[in-house]
Amino acid sequence: MAIGAQSGRVDVHSAARDAGLTGLIALGLFLPLIGFETGVNGSNELELTTRWPLLFAIVAVVVVCRFLYSFAVAPWLKQRAQRPARHAPSAWRSRFAQSFVPGAIGFVVVYPALVLLAVGFSGGAKWIDNFGIQILIYVMLGWGLNIVVGLAGLLDLGYVAFYAVGAYSCALLGKTFGLSFWILLPLAGILSSFWGILLGFPVLRLRGDYLAIVTLAFGEIIRLILINWVALTNGYAGISGIARPTFFGIPFNADDNGFAAVFGLEFSPLYRTIFLYYVILALALLTAFITVRLRRLPIGRAWEALREDEIACRSLGINTTNTKLTAFAMGAMFGGFAGSFFAARQGFISPESFTFLESATILSIVVLGGMGSQIGVAIAAIGMIGGTEITRQLDFLKDIFGPTFDPSQYRMLVFGFAMVVIMVWRPRGLIATREPSVIFKERKSIAADLVKQGRG
Repeated sequence: MAIGAQSGRVDVHSAARDAGLTGLIALGLFLPLIGFETGVNGSNELELTTRWPLLFAIVAVVVVCRFLYSFAVAPWLKQRAQRPARHAPSAWRSRFAQSFVPGAIGFVVVYPALVLLAVGFSGGAKWIDNFGIQILIYVMLGWGLNIVVGLAGLLDLGYVAFYAVGAYSCALLGKTFGLSFWILLPLAGILSSFWGILLGFPVLRLRGDYLAIVTLAFGEIIRLILINWVALTNGYAGISGIARPTFFGIPFNADDNGFAAVFGLEFSPLYRTIFLYYVILALALLTAFITVRLRRLPIGRAWEALREDEIACRSLGINTTNTKLTAFAMGAMFGGFAGSFFAARQGFISPESFTFLESATILSIVVLGGMGSQIGVAIAAIGMIGGTEITRQLDFLKDIFGPTFDPSQYRMLVFGFAMVVIMVWRPRGLIATREPSVIFKERKSIAADLVKQGRG
């Protein structure tokens, strides 16, 4: 008993010391970021204010979390690592894995109905638009980038460029030629795919950091073109009046030929929101279906071979040029689809919507979810984008930290902390395992004329 108590005292002492050291580091990091705030007074003079309660509250949270990790979580992880590995998953895990995807698809299909039942028509638009549509856009972008990064292993830091190409293609072609959204959607995907091929040619011989630098430069070049080519893109002013999607030619407006009037309903902008939700849901599911099918085709297996080892891939006779170009083209096409939908949904676009932060967010979704994992990317998108929207609803924190406290300003701090936790807990992402592309259910003999050694 004495030994156990002494061991417990030693654990508490070491955990407290570790938490105290972490608190000092957090205090040094957050002091200039959170402890001080600059503002402008009535005389247009710069003044410095302090936020000591907020600073000490955040440091206290860091200290408590670090203490709990050192005292309880770290020993548990150490004991878990010493357990013998399980060769087969438990029965409940197998059942959960089999029912998760159908259940998730069923939930997202009935999500608008659940929202309307829960909050009614008055508050349903916010939950369907800000959470449902916004999350599905990033799920689709994550699945598109997952082809390039997760399957082909090509680090792309400029994926937002294809997102921008799709949005501006929809806006410019729609305003110039008066085309409908359903014609502009495939055109935006084709044009984005073309730009993906243009990016692929200069980077055929690049890998790793060099590829990341070039793709980052490509994304910035596109953004600068959108800003400076004022005659075409209208610069920072952006493009407004973009045509909205229609339901088989029926617009969602208050006119006599609008959706509500045609179907005998009372006019509400919620109908357009629900329609847009199901449009982006269909596009996202189409992206997932095509990606899963491509993985099982020879081009999908070539992408995975390229990701694992490019030299071995060439030695097997795989054309790495075509493999890279198809990866860039397919990923860019889905980014163009998402950009076209974004332009039609907003009705207005500007270069501020296509900054490097968007590329970093999409890449973070792919990395956190698990590169190559469709389900993991979707879960990461829900956590990151849904978390961003939730921080906008935490107005009650103003009663604690003051009326000037804005929770949404600290969302990147929370995401950075979450990324550190995920990288420590699961370095390969939330879902690190992937099903094999090809499964041989039975052994078959090979004819003698197909191998040198005779019958196989």
